[in-house]
Amino acid sequence: MTDKEKMLSGKLYFGGVEELMKERENARILTHEFNSISPDFYNKKNEILKRLFGSLGDNFCIEQPIRCDYGYNIHIGENFYSNFNLTILDCAEVIIGDCVFIAPNVSIFTAGHPIDHELRNSMLEYAFPIKIGNNVWIGGNTVINPGITIGDNSVIGSGSVVTKNIPSNVVAAGNPCKVLREITDDE
Repeated sequence: MTDKEKMLSGKLYFGGVEELMKERENARILTHEFNSISPDFYNKKNEILKRLFGSLGDNFCIEQPIRCDYGYNIHIGENFYSNFNLTILDCAEVIIGDCVFIAPNVSIFTAGHPIDHELRNSMLEYAFPIKIGNNVWIGGNTVINPGITIGDNSVIGSGSVVTKNIPSNVVAAGNPCKVLREITDDE
């Protein structure tokens, strides 16, 4: 099994292999190109994002700058908006549903490192997928950790650190992020 196959299957892998380094370099080139374009060149920016991401709905707006590891593991639905400074470490799949709004300075991390210092010092790492449902709003300066699922219609408050799955139809916030309440029909 190659290190890329290990990475994509959630096993420990070495990210310093040539194949993965070249793929990260390609993503860096595309994000640099995207981030360097004048904000009013919408079509050119969108063309770059379609080359970078694994899939992307037709209706989206992603503010500059963005950062990602590979790009091809990112799948975004329709009616997506991301404000400034979105960072996605996509060593595993990141699936974002329809009608998702992301505030500034949000970080989505599929990548992690072993707790055991000997394994960590050997430069091994792991990656677990992240899924964000439909109609989700993620507040500014939020961090979403590896392996997390955020359910449909939920709101994540600003400054949250999401370390556990968040169900559908709730408002959640904090460090660590916890469900504060259910969303009612009156809202």
